[in-house]
Amino acid sequence: MRVLVVEDDHITRVSLADALTREGYETEAVEDGSKGIEAVGMGAYDVVVTDLRLPGATGIEVLQAARQANPRCEVIVITAYGTVDTAVKALKLGAYDYVTKPLPPEKFLSMMRNIRQYRSVLDENADLRMRLELFQNRTVVAESPPMRKLLERVRHVAQHNSTVLLRGESGAGKEMIARTLHYLSPRREQPFVAINCAAIPESLLESELFGHEKGAFSGAVQRRKGYFERANGGTIFIDDIDDLPMGPQVKLLRVLQERDFVRLGGTETIPVNVRVVCASKVDLLQQVERKLFREDLYYRLNIVPLRIPPLRERPEDIPALARHFFEKHGGREWLGRFDEPFYQALAAYPWPGNVRELENVVQRIIATGEPEVFPGEVGGDSPEATVSEAGGSAEYPSFDEYMRLREQEIISWALERTDRNVTQAARLLGMPRGTLRSRLIKLRIDVPAE
Repeated sequence: MRVLVVEDDHITRVSLADALTREGYETEAVEDGSKGIEAVGMGAYDVVVTDLRLPGATGIEVLQAARQANPRCEVIVITAYGTVDTAVKALKLGAYDYVTKPLPPEKFLSMMRNIRQYRSVLDENADLRMRLELFQNRTVVAESPPMRKLLERVRHVAQHNSTVLLRGESGAGKEMIARTLHYLSPRREQPFVAINCAAIPESLLESELFGHEKGAFSGAVQRRKGYFERANGGTIFIDDIDDLPMGPQVKLLRVLQERDFVRLGGTETIPVNVRVVCASKVDLLQQVERKLFREDLYYRLNIVPLRIPPLRERPEDIPALARHFFEKHGGREWLGRFDEPFYQALAAYPWPGNVRELENVVQRIIATGEPEVFPGEVGGDSPEATVSEAGGSAEYPSFDEYMRLREQEIISWALERTDRNVTQAARLLGMPRGTLRSRLIKLRIDVPAE
């Protein structure tokens, strides 16, 4: 456990820190309240031991800051000037205990052992609840080594407040991993708010993210809270961060740096305590090199990078995922009709659309009653283009190559029809402008200057 000691008396501070270190605790010590508040805001501590009377800030203020930064943090308040009123106030604010000096070392270490045992029970209970929910819902399948390794890292990262950047192909399950991060974190009882940058017009993004005041723009008839304010205390998941325009990128950078924001059309600075998880379908560092993404924002986001492996890299998960989707979409009766070769065929297919494509195929089988639709008709109308030829043949290209050529053809047609105007081409294709620009870069089609 990580322990912070906030004590202005040098002898008491050193003796407490030494006793804790000998007991195996990872211990840090500071001498005044303002440094204590700064420390709990930057680090994830399991226990804070604070004096009541401190220079810079009071022990009560340290207690409030510690509980706000991490609701699971236990705070022990010690003082030589104890009163009933201060004891009641500290306990009401969430202190684990309130004790008076002199504090016998054995009594103090016994209190720490009780906290460690209590936290061990809480962690075990949370782990059991997580396992039960995953077993019941089967939302995250981790039969393969890559997914097991990822979930193990997610379980560890979830206990801290660091910003997380998820990288993975479309349909790989980035939002599911973000939800798992939230569920396993101390913020699990608070809101989880998801926003997709590609789905919101650029003109509305700032208002959606940070809210607006009445009269901020035409149609703003009342004050509206944004996603960040709604997620306060919990987790905000920003999907397709690579599609975020430059303007809102500046505002997001400020929130990450200062942990506050101003509503559109407002003047009040609103503090926010939120865990930020972002997801990108492309390499953001390449976007930085192309001047499409701010470098300073990239390094603010890329604190804990997690890569979601595509489905083709974890074939061991495919049979379990397929069974989950059959049950989810009311096709449980189908489960008894399939033998091992069927699941082997599923595992052999490359799944360019990842988990989302697998779910679509399962729904198609249930809807049509024809398992033969898998997966030959996914890539085209030719009955010969079956799963056995997914890797390509003399007559047919591979599925990935076929889809890339088709997409390139359609996008080129849209650009020609609109005199290479990206905004009008995106409207013609029915997709957000940012998404089209990302596809142009990925397909290596020259991006028209606008």
